[in-house]
Amino acid sequence: MTEVNTEYSDQKQILGHPQGLFYLFFAELWERFSFYGMRALLTLYMVNVIFEALAERDFATAAVYASYGSLVYASTVIGGKISDQILGMRNSIFLGGILMAIGHFVLAVENDMAFFLALSLIIVGNGFFKPNISTFVGTLYEKGDPKKDSGFTIFYMGINIGGWVAPLLCGWLAAKYGWHYGFGLAGIGMLTGLIVFWRGIKRNVFGARGLPPNEQVLDKKILGIKQGILVPVLAVISAPLIALLLASYKSIATEGIFGGQNIVNVIFQGIGIAVLAYLAYEMYRATLEERKKLFVAVLITVFMTIFWGFHELSGSVITLFAARNIDLEGIMSAAQTNSLNSMWIIILAIPISMMWTWLSKKNSNPRTPYKFGLGLLFAGISFYVLAISGASANANGLVPFAYLLLMYFLLSIGELFMSPVGLSKITDLSPKRIVAFMMGVWFLSSAFAFQIVGFIGKQLAIESTDKNVGGFDTLAIYTDGFMLIAKYALAAGLIVLVASPFIKKLMGKIH
Repeated sequence: MTEVNTEYSDQKQILGHPQGLFYLFFAELWERFSFYGMRALLTLYMVNVIFEALAERDFATAAVYASYGSLVYASTVIGGKISDQILGMRNSIFLGGILMAIGHFVLAVENDMAFFLALSLIIVGNGFFKPNISTFVGTLYEKGDPKKDSGFTIFYMGINIGGWVAPLLCGWLAAKYGWHYGFGLAGIGMLTGLIVFWRGIKRNVFGARGLPPNEQVLDKKILGIKQGILVPVLAVISAPLIALLLASYKSIATEGIFGGQNIVNVIFQGIGIAVLAYLAYEMYRATLEERKKLFVAVLITVFMTIFWGFHELSGSVITLFAARNIDLEGIMSAAQTNSLNSMWIIILAIPISMMWTWLSKKNSNPRTPYKFGLGLLFAGISFYVLAISGASANANGLVPFAYLLLMYFLLSIGELFMSPVGLSKITDLSPKRIVAFMMGVWFLSSAFAFQIVGFIGKQLAIESTDKNVGGFDTLAIYTDGFMLIAKYALAAGLIVLVASPFIKKLMGKIH
């Protein structure tokens, strides 16, 4: 008689997937609503308000945006580790969500230091929230379950529904009533996500998943304080320190080893070295089979870093390009263009998910490395579209909106080839003892990517005292930059495709 695994078979199903998936779907939808609603406004708010008086406001904005983006994703490594060893996924999600909600509401305060404090609260909160809710999805499926990829794609669609609606609503509120109303709505979105997650727990749709490793760990005292209390206290205390780092955005030296870098850049490099050292230790103590798969997990994280380095320009350089060089009259605002990527993801997610399922039935579904190579090629083509857009500029130096729409269409296909597939594979390739940490490392790809974003943003920064600079004064700078990005992305895609047969062998039976 075959033994039934009740841990998975007892879950109620909706559309062939565990019921818990859909609670996580809506919780993440609202969390991403808050995150992307704020992000849609962030670059424009810094350029037009925080650094308005500076001729180098593009440069300053690029520096702060890069530091914020790097830290918001680097924090997931720490949050994932604390979840694995102390808090558990549920407690981490609640702690992170509360800190992020407070951060979004603080953004509604009209004060420069409040601005930096708000960003730091979002950074700390995201570190606890983001890796754990994604890992939670993986716990709903038995290892090797063919539905897991499509489950992550459905979850990924929830992320993008929030990412689609938020810039439209927050951008509209900011334009109609003021920046801080847009930021305030983002905070309400975060609270809504926490309520959905809490309802899922109350209805017991997650079973025993996501609990702390054991209650003794939470009760263990350090300096006379229980760890379950000490972790939230330290999280709150760290926020003002991070705010000071974000406010110190200027370069600490113009020459030498730290030339052109600020304090956050240097600290972040140290974090990267520490993570690599820990990964080397984990590989050393792993079995041969674990080591091969862990190496692939790290490798696909590197590929993802390259992709996100170009993709995340959407919240900075591409938003400024939209504001200064896209003919948006009667269509949408520059902030609202941040919704286009998510719009295409929503339209394409199910068809591409169905395509993978159909190809699997025919034993023709490409292995993960090939999908990553193709994803990078799509990214390269998307930036090539923006690079050639200048040839269609009107007398005011504005290019048709159709170029931006097509660019996001192609970039979104590349994203769907890589991100949800990679997200699923990280949970399969990682040893169980460090799966949340590895999910944090996966999001660290975005942290490193923001270093690329900051570098590109500084290179394409427009120096001008004119608040309304644009047209032909900026067009060539942007299009020439996009052409270089296209070349690098295409080259990276070809390299990954050539290396795919070797990577495929290391993955063993994992598809």
